Amino acid sequence: MRRLMLLRHAKTEHDAPSGQDQDRRLDDRGRLDAAAIGTWIGRHPPLPGAVLVSTAVRARQTWEIAGQAIKDAHREQAASKWQVEFLDDIYGAEPARLLQIVRMTEVTDPRHLLVVGHNPGMHELALMLTGSGDAAAKQALQDNLPTAGLAILDFAIDDWSEVAFRGGKLVRFTSPRLLKQASDE
Repeated sequence: MRRLMLLRHAKTEHDAPSGQDQDRRLDDRGRLDAAAIGTWIGRHPPLPGAVLVSTAVRARQTWEIAGQAIKDAHREQAASKWQVEFLDDIYGAEPARLLQIVRMTEVTDPRHLLVVGHNPGMHELALMLTGSGDAAAKQALQDNLPTAGLAILDFAIDDWSEVAFRGGKLVRFTSPRLLKQASDE
């Protein structure tokens, strides 16, 4: 069994001071949302064994904040156990390229993998990988993978190279907004 967690970067400023899209930073809400989703991940093991992060500033910041929140929420797992890799290829990647990146993870062979990236590729990948799973989660994910949104898929496979479109079971879809709604109830 393999678990793939797809996390879209958190909310950002509209324009970077440099004018370059890759340099856009998280805004205040984005920082809070990244911490909230990281805390949720830390309280709902299994935790990722490896993390692949886009090199865009907003994705790196999302991981930095979420990773710290995971550690704070789940102190038993030391951060040194995580293999974190920053990949240029995740930025702007189409679903087929993202799938290739996931399949190549077999080199490090973590059982649980977190990818921090961008829409539309991450949203499309989540939809294309989902073959079964929680009906409400599938419906909620259908429209969008919002900023700091998290899709968790399980695959009944032994090796990451076996990940295929429609082969995943959507276990959970959540976002800071959904977490807030649940806590308000």
